[in-house]
Amino acid sequence: MRFAIALFVLICIASIIGTVVKQNEPYNNYVNQFGPFWAEAFGAVGLYAIYSTPWFLLILAFLVVSTSLCIARNAPKIVADLRSYKESVREQALMAFHHRAHGRLALAPDAALQRASALLASHGWQARAQVREGGTMVAARKGVANKLGYLAAHSAIVLICIGGLLDGDLIVRTQMALLGKSTYAGGGLIRDVAPQHRLSERNPTFRGNLLVTEGARAGVAVLNMSDGIVLQELPFDIELKKFKVDFYDTGMPKLFASDIVIHDRASGERKEATVKVNEPAFHRGVAIYQSSFDDGGSQLTVQALPMTAGGQRFPIESTVGGSTSLTNGDQKLTIEFTGLRVINVENLDSAGSADNSATDVRKVDLVSSLDKHLGSGAKTTKDKTLRNVGPSFSYKLRDASGQAREYNNYMLPVQMEGQSLFLAGVRDTPAEPFRYLRMPADDQGNLDGWLRLKAALANPALREQAARRYVALATPADKPQMADQLLVTAQRVLQLFAGSGAAQGATQSGLNALAQFIESTVPEAERTRISEVLLRILNGTLFELANLSREQAGVKPMTSDEASARFMQQAVLSLSDATFYPAPVLLQLSDFKQVQASVFQVARAPGQKLVYLGAALLIIGVFAMLYIRERRLWIWLQPDSGGGTRMRAALSTTRRTLDADAEFESLKTALLHDALPDEPATDEEAR
Repeated sequence: MRFAIALFVLICIASIIGTVVKQNEPYNNYVNQFGPFWAEAFGAVGLYAIYSTPWFLLILAFLVVSTSLCIARNAPKIVADLRSYKESVREQALMAFHHRAHGRLALAPDAALQRASALLASHGWQARAQVREGGTMVAARKGVANKLGYLAAHSAIVLICIGGLLDGDLIVRTQMALLGKSTYAGGGLIRDVAPQHRLSERNPTFRGNLLVTEGARAGVAVLNMSDGIVLQELPFDIELKKFKVDFYDTGMPKLFASDIVIHDRASGERKEATVKVNEPAFHRGVAIYQSSFDDGGSQLTVQALPMTAGGQRFPIESTVGGSTSLTNGDQKLTIEFTGLRVINVENLDSAGSADNSATDVRKVDLVSSLDKHLGSGAKTTKDKTLRNVGPSFSYKLRDASGQAREYNNYMLPVQMEGQSLFLAGVRDTPAEPFRYLRMPADDQGNLDGWLRLKAALANPALREQAARRYVALATPADKPQMADQLLVTAQRVLQLFAGSGAAQGATQSGLNALAQFIESTVPEAERTRISEVLLRILNGTLFELANLSREQAGVKPMTSDEASARFMQQAVLSLSDATFYPAPVLLQLSDFKQVQASVFQVARAPGQKLVYLGAALLIIGVFAMLYIRERRLWIWLQPDSGGGTRMRAALSTTRRTLDADAEFESLKTALLHDALPDEPATDEEAR
């Protein structure tokens, strides 16, 4: 028993690990999550495919065999015990029980027997009488379902373990070993995968995923294995007519549904169905579940905006999942479009600030929802203000060596701290959060104003002209001699900020270049004052530079109002941050046509019914063993010399409880309520 309990504990721990750790994920995901050392250590013991590891299957198989043997050994005894009333107990043995009683009745033995039988029947006892020489033994029993609970609980263990073995990938791997199948670790189209990586539609058990695009049909599921994938042929095709998703006002989903048509390959039958979450469809023993949804190849129209001097904007048309080439001088780049998210729900607090990353509408944050109502009464957490901020799309920019960075850009400006900002995110690895470049929207709600300013900053002639304009406005009328020195300073500041001051020792651009210049040329005691002066000059010259760029584009110049001040403040910061943007172009989504796809989980699970039956038996068995007490009662009726009946009674129970004491006292009172005064036992009775 101790060894069996230890095995159960191991299975419970393994099941918890299998629930917490995502199974059959790419190995790189585990490296990013746990680090190289622990990822390799966990992989060595099979934690990434725990339900198919040899040691887990061995434990299940051992439990099935040992529990089956235990049932086979004890079942005959239990059945025999259920049939037996144990009426052969000696009458002298009754006085050895803890619950016992004796007395003399005025009734004749036959009348006493009838009254005892009626009393036991009214209290739910099953009784049988054995007539002996010298008296009658009445044996009764109650709660015999307690022993049935033992059989039910142990049988449940066997059924659940067998169901787990059937619905795991053990049978799939056995077929692969016997039929010469192997996993596939490459890429490409499903139709190009060789037959040795495909399983027959007669496969008795499988569980895989099937992605179907709107207006298309598919009939080959993907089974994820620890060392690759296997393709599972289905006996039918699934056509997705329409994928539907409804949202709450917060942007969280409240309904996923797919209108599908099932095309049977053998009979040609056409069956329409609607698949919802927790409401699967069934066909030919295969369950079709709504698992998730994905992009089905949405069409994207983007504008490539130059981030380097001399670049030109150009349009790109592609689809999600597609790619296109890009040349940046001698550098060859590939743009891989990876996703389109039409709805992005941001948490906007009362100040108008937004989180750095979008709330994925495919996830429901149940923990946060409960935490809002539970926990400490002293919590000061503010309510979230969720708002849809519009579409975004993601892509990867891969260089010639295969290294890639991931980008996520919003289509529309986002209101943050009272200002409209375009967000362009970048991260080096999937384990990192996106770092966003925040570019201000101009008075037309576009990015053109910021782009014109950036292009003008790279133009030496415009920088020179902007510096002279600033000097003309900033030079005091009573000190004209300051103009020459102020012009030199303004030109120097713009050169440093633009990254064109290498001759003066600058190695960077933006605000970092100014900081480096101040630290290398200004005494420490004067740095604060000089920094304020240079920043004031920088803001003034950039304001003139922005108006020059607007004049060249035929746009009305900015005025010195609060909106212009906010724009220029954010423009200075974003121009400085743009030096760290690791791409020669910024892609901005201008138009899209969404095409959705449903991700179905298709499963043929013959062990499912066994598991359900086992679960029902386990509940019945546990309740029977815990809450049903087996009791045995014996009543010995013996004629006495006065024409009455001498009675002895005893109760046996598996556990001594207060209920058992009260039950026996009630029976004792009912049996002996009219008992006569006891007399000394005769020598024969004593013997």
